[in-house]
Amino acid sequence: MNAHSPAMISDADERAILDSIDKWIEQKVRPVAMELEHGDIWPADLVNDMAELGLFGAIVDPEYGGLGLSATTYSRIVMRIAEEWMSLTGIFNSHLMMATVVQKFGTQKQREYWLPRFVTGEMRGGLGLTEPDAGTDLQAIRTVARRDGSDYVVTGTKTWISNAIMGHCCALLVKTDPDASPRYKGMSMLITSKIDPETKVPLLGISNGKKLEKLGYKGIDSGEFIFDGYRCNADLCLIGGEEGRGFLMATGGLEIGRVNIAARSVGIAKRALKESVIYAQTRKTMGKPIAEHQAIQLKLGDMAAKTRAAELLVEDAARAFDAGGRIDMEAGMAKYFASETAVEVATEAMRIFGGYGYSKEYVIERLYRDAPLMCIGEGTNEMQRIIIAKQLVARNKI
Repeated sequence: MNAHSPAMISDADERAILDSIDKWIEQKVRPVAMELEHGDIWPADLVNDMAELGLFGAIVDPEYGGLGLSATTYSRIVMRIAEEWMSLTGIFNSHLMMATVVQKFGTQKQREYWLPRFVTGEMRGGLGLTEPDAGTDLQAIRTVARRDGSDYVVTGTKTWISNAIMGHCCALLVKTDPDASPRYKGMSMLITSKIDPETKVPLLGISNGKKLEKLGYKGIDSGEFIFDGYRCNADLCLIGGEEGRGFLMATGGLEIGRVNIAARSVGIAKRALKESVIYAQTRKTMGKPIAEHQAIQLKLGDMAAKTRAAELLVEDAARAFDAGGRIDMEAGMAKYFASETAVEVATEAMRIFGGYGYSKEYVIERLYRDAPLMCIGEGTNEMQRIIIAKQLVARNKI
């Protein structure tokens, strides 16, 4: 089964979906985003809204209750929400990476068991890859899952996991054969849950460590998972029913994550540009609006061109995802360029705003704090450039 079989929707249907998102943002998100952000408060009501809007099943096939949206439509939704409050997009992005792994690689039994629960938001989660000593180098993970009869017994620690504390489960990258060579052949992916999906009773052997304090990306919880003798049923939890395919699954799940990160970056850049254009026309120096000063015009011109270029790269990556096949290069290019653009545009916006940009009364300081994460999340930009180069050579062999 393909990772994603997007439903064919008309332009009018897409417009209706985007309109409903816009209304929700205006009526529900905008009035509370600043307070929740500065208080680093979990947005419980907005999470419930997102479940009702179907965002936890946005790209899950309709046969499991999802909306089955194309990555193109999905990325446009992400851009809109990220313009208002980027943190919200991370709550369903991490969740959808987990769902994508199950949809693409899971057995039919696993899809039927997990995906309907993911779609409703009844079981929310993320992707459990990063460890204290393993980030971009996924093959360096130390979390181990040992087969014991019909179960796996898991021991290890994961960190920087989105939805770890307020969520319920994660697609966990583990070593099922720690001695395998090359290392990636000994890696598998498990669905692990803090609660029994049917009875909702807490399970033993799995706990959360501390909630991680962050520069930006407030509201969403980033935390630790600690596994100490945690047991899960192999039939339901070993994704695909076969060991040794976890590394492939992890990288497959990251593809839609990188499209999401790129779309978030565009949302940040668009908001920074929009605020800057408005401010530049109202703020006056030397007897005229600063928008009439050439120094500001040069900044706005660069910001506008790069923001639009980033948006087009996101559309290119999303279309490639919808077409099927590998999109390492397309997703890498979009993620790299859009995230660097977000940082540059947010920084220039702060300079345009001057001292007011540094104030918490304005949204600029939040955009300035949120943007750098886009260069790190779902694979560093240094790694993206290497991936782009390798794919460029692979696709143009001589």
